[in-house]
Amino acid sequence: MPREIALGDALVPGLLVFFLLALLVLWLLDAVAGRLGLYRLVWHPALFRLAVFVCVFGAFALFLY
Repeated sequence: MPREIALGDALVPGLLVFFLLALLVLWLLDAVAGRLGLYRLVWHPALFRLAVFVCVFGAFALFLY
């Protein structure tokens, strides 16, 4: 995968694709966690969502480098 992606005349980082993919996966995991009632078990749901996003994005970013 290239380090930069050309969008029109602008070069954007290759991690942008993984960032958008991680947002999609986070959205799906958030829906599943909400249906299962997982957020009743965590102390701060917003911090939990952020931590899950960082883990998913980090896992995807390992494929680039």
